[in-house]
Amino acid sequence: MVKLHIKRGDESQFLYETSTDTSIDILLNDLIVIHNGRLKVQRICAEMEQLAEHGVSLPPNMQGLTDEQIEDLKLQDEWGEKCMPQGGAKFNKDTIGCRNGQAPNAQMAEVIKKTVKEAKDLISKKKVDADVLVTQATVKEALDMLRGAIMIVYPMGLPPHEPIRQEFENNEDLSGKQASLDVLDKEITTLWWAGKEMIPGKKLADYVGKNEKTKIVAKLQKKGMGAPAREPPIGQDDQKLMMAHYYKKQEEWKRMEKEAEDSYLDSPWADGQQLKRQFQGMKDIKWGPR
Repeated sequence: MVKLHIKRGDESQFLYETSTDTSIDILLNDLIVIHNGRLKVQRICAEMEQLAEHGVSLPPNMQGLTDEQIEDLKLQDEWGEKCMPQGGAKFNKDTIGCRNGQAPNAQMAEVIKKTVKEAKDLISKKKVDADVLVTQATVKEALDMLRGAIMIVYPMGLPPHEPIRQEFENNEDLSGKQASLDVLDKEITTLWWAGKEMIPGKKLADYVGKNEKTKIVAKLQKKGMGAPAREPPIGQDDQKLMMAHYYKKQEEWKRMEKEAEDSYLDSPWADGQQLKRQFQGMKDIKWGPR
């Protein structure tokens, strides 16, 4: 099986494995699903961290308003009373004004935080260094873990306007948000390797050969952006080792040059009294013990 180290720009994303007989269409679609799935997990984790601290999201018409403004406008959060956390809530005001402040108790908050950490670890970029593959099943496992934690802490469910619920139901609206720039669309996404675009309709073997033990670095890129920068011939870790080696050699050369400069002082021609002793006939005199 061929291993693909998937990058976006210069940033590592995940490690993927497939056969050389796989078509580029299927490969590209699978990579996009995994990439977007990892982003979804990250978004949900970020929202769940806020949920553990400040409770469920306020209705859109109440977000960002002060308590006085909410009172003046006579607005009421109906869902806040329906969607209470298991074991009761503790008040922790959200200074941003996005959540209702009815946070889960310490035990339930720990359930959320622990699950978030486990989900993040499943799809972490560090998996690349550990040579661990990420698949659609990996992403699904992370999402199921997060969904399970929400069901434990909020058995009555979450409000329909809660971003976490919208993410689980695939109803999230990312328009106008920074997160929308990271999501890839199959229609405008390309896959590159060794400065060449892998064209749908061909097979992976058409580019990397039929050796199933190959490992390559492939990059996901949006159409119209041209070819991504090629990978440097030497990796960062190897480059650091080479720099350390050359620095050590340089220090050794400096030490040797210093020793060479000092060694001339022991040479006969460097003796300032040599000529005087020669005129006095004392040039070759060797002093013995008295």
